[in-house]
Amino acid sequence: MKITERFNKGWNAFMNKDPTEPIDLSTPVYYGASNPGTVRFYRGNDQSIVDALINKIANDVASVEIVHCKLDETERYEDKIPGPIQECLEVQANIDQAATAFRRDLAISILEWGVAAVVPITTDDPEEDNPGYYAGRKTIPVSNMRVGRIVQWNCQKVQINVYDEWHGDRKDIWVDKSAVCIIENPFYDVMNKPNSALRRLKNKLRLSDIMDEQSANNKFNLIIQMPYSIKTPAKEKIAEDRIAKLEKQLTTSGYGIGYIDATEHVTQLNRALDNHILDSIEYYQKMVFDQLGLTPEILNGTATEEQMNNYYTRTIEPILVAICEELKRKFLSKTARSQKQSIEFYRDPFKLLPVTQIPEIADKVTRNEIMTSNEVRQAIGMRPSKDPRADELRNKNLSEAKGEEHVDINGREFDNSQQEEI
Repeated sequence: MKITERFNKGWNAFMNKDPTEPIDLSTPVYYGASNPGTVRFYRGNDQSIVDALINKIANDVASVEIVHCKLDETERYEDKIPGPIQECLEVQANIDQAATAFRRDLAISILEWGVAAVVPITTDDPEEDNPGYYAGRKTIPVSNMRVGRIVQWNCQKVQINVYDEWHGDRKDIWVDKSAVCIIENPFYDVMNKPNSALRRLKNKLRLSDIMDEQSANNKFNLIIQMPYSIKTPAKEKIAEDRIAKLEKQLTTSGYGIGYIDATEHVTQLNRALDNHILDSIEYYQKMVFDQLGLTPEILNGTATEEQMNNYYTRTIEPILVAICEELKRKFLSKTARSQKQSIEFYRDPFKLLPVTQIPEIADKVTRNEIMTSNEVRQAIGMRPSKDPRADELRNKNLSEAKGEEHVDINGREFDNSQQEEI
């Protein structure tokens, strides 16, 4: 589509018109060190464990590739479909975020809020002035998408708080449910419900921080026993004056030294008291880890291959399935899905393998005609070989007949008549 057609037919979520309207930049907008278009959560120390947990899951979700692809008749991956959706999923989702940063932003929002929205900010509709995806007749030509927070729910629409990159602030806009991806956290009952295990863990951490602040403040926690009975207001006034004088002695003294009368006695109260909060924190932390399929080894990087596979299967894949299903449901029409278009995620299985096991795995997948040699080389980060046999899907440990013509995966024919038997 020509650039003039894009400007004439484009649609914008904030202005409902061409986003190329001149913007007054005479008054600059200043921000801090963080990107204003990215979701940030500023919380206290009571959520340090929760932040580490959410950050770990979000980074692992963002590391998995999500593609707009074409499937074959047996619902297997065939090839990527170039276009605006694939551009957002693979290169950049908006002017502020690359594809990986967008996926991480989306995962954090889902885990923190319980539900998040993927809003198509701008679309390129070559046929109509109105956004054609409202009718659900075709693939949405999304050229810019952002993560938003759902503020209000309606029968057919939702109000979403999303960043407006043309004016530099966040705005609440009403969008049809059929035009926005609404992704719910598959672990909502564990992480986001008011009585969930994660909420209880947050509460225990908050109480622990309050007690630490009280024990670390500038107080002596002393009781002074006066040499006389304090039962009348006059005696109480004398005792308060005596305490005020002692406080003045300690604060004005360069070394914090004061004195008391020989008949006065001091009792110190800053002894440790066991309130079992630490035990409760460990209990709820273990409960959250078990319900989410996590182990301490996964967080500190010492998990085994079996533990990582279990973690990806139980924790990461449900989130990716929820994301891909909603993207497919809202961004691909029934016609596109009938043409075997889909939005899928694919994880590199070689990432979890140690170097010593890669040769053995490579031999098995090539010998059983699962992958070609060049596909294995690409998976481990090596350049593909220019030898035509490296693109041939066959067992190279078996002899082949002389004079037999072969066709590699790219459709190139080559004659093997001059080739010796293996």
